[in-house]
Amino acid sequence: MSKSLRYISISYKTASVIQREAFHVSEDEKIHLAKNICDTFTDIKGLLLLITCNRTEIYFESASTSASTICDFFISLKVSGSIEKNKLLFKYSNKTEDTVRNFLEVSSGLASSVIGDVEIIHQIKKAYQFSIKYQLQGSLLERCMQTVFKSHKRISNETEFRDGTTSIAYKSLKVVNDTYNKASSRMKKILFIGAGDIVNQLFKYNSKFNFQNIHISNRTLEKAQLLAKRHQTKVYDWSKVLDNDFEGFDVIISAVSNRHHLIKKIPFSIQNILLIDLSIPCNIDRILRQNKNIIFHDLDSISAELEDTKERRLAAISEVDQIISEELLAYNEWFQKAALRASLSKCKTRVSQKVKDHLVVASKEYNNQMITLISNGIMKKLISQKKTLIPSEKINTIIMKEVSLASLPNSKT
Repeated sequence: MSKSLRYISISYKTASVIQREAFHVSEDEKIHLAKNICDTFTDIKGLLLLITCNRTEIYFESASTSASTICDFFISLKVSGSIEKNKLLFKYSNKTEDTVRNFLEVSSGLASSVIGDVEIIHQIKKAYQFSIKYQLQGSLLERCMQTVFKSHKRISNETEFRDGTTSIAYKSLKVVNDTYNKASSRMKKILFIGAGDIVNQLFKYNSKFNFQNIHISNRTLEKAQLLAKRHQTKVYDWSKVLDNDFEGFDVIISAVSNRHHLIKKIPFSIQNILLIDLSIPCNIDRILRQNKNIIFHDLDSISAELEDTKERRLAAISEVDQIISEELLAYNEWFQKAALRASLSKCKTRVSQKVKDHLVVASKEYNNQMITLISNGIMKKLISQKKTLIPSEKINTIIMKEVSLASLPNSKT
């Protein structure tokens, strides 16, 4: 069986936030997961782990390990209980064409909860850099990534699909702006928890909202201090976050990786506090939403609050689909030729060995150049006949004919 590019996926399309968080893979877990997969399934040559707040996907190339097997393996690593029941939350495929199409739809933003999401391509680049670092890119995956980047460039240059801002971070700040009176929202005391990509995006988009009273907290003090200095904000002590001491804050936006239920309580003295959880696993205990003094949002509700995509972006979807179809066709043509090249390479190795064996049996003088010359002549005939898999006796007949045609004693090769 020839190798193919395969994938498994759990996303907002197949599972809720609560269901997805059980299958989230933290940065610390990625290396262990990749090693575990490659050690267990030694035929896997290419591997990419795409982990975002809305999806966990594993892309891999293999000749024998099925997507279903990887799905079972991954589920067994992450949760206890029925594999079959949890498997219903996933979609997967063993077909290279299906896998590349899924990757193109994800990378373009067509498969994002916010259609046209521009952050996903940066997350894909980061995932691919991880694969390269640990030499897990593989030939099929590497070509797929070239196709992804080419499609992204074409979509940006040839369509209006990238127009407008649809970032989760941007929309979170808009929720803050819309929750309070616009005149007073600028001075609301806001706490950003974390120092990763999302928090950096929050600071980036704050230039559009101009909130003046922002504090930042992170378990690594140096990162918090760096961001605070860069954006002229204040650092809030991490120990107070751990103690759930949020007295005085009007808004808390949390985006810390791998800290389940970091926030479990809010002082009753705080009135109408806005909590926004942008992390998986969730940082904020959902039981807090029952408190009448708390306005609660998570990734799903933030996405639901997003404005309708601009008309020109919606109109560009057909153009994006066309680009994806064209690039997928180009990949498929390459993939088919790659399979043919592999078949021809095996056939040529087989032919070359038989040529050499025949010359030895016939007690003919020969050298490597002569073997190559005769073998190439045979391969041209096989290619013209579109035959690379033929019986050994027929190959022997062709070889004898080619050898007899070569003036071996007078050969200048």
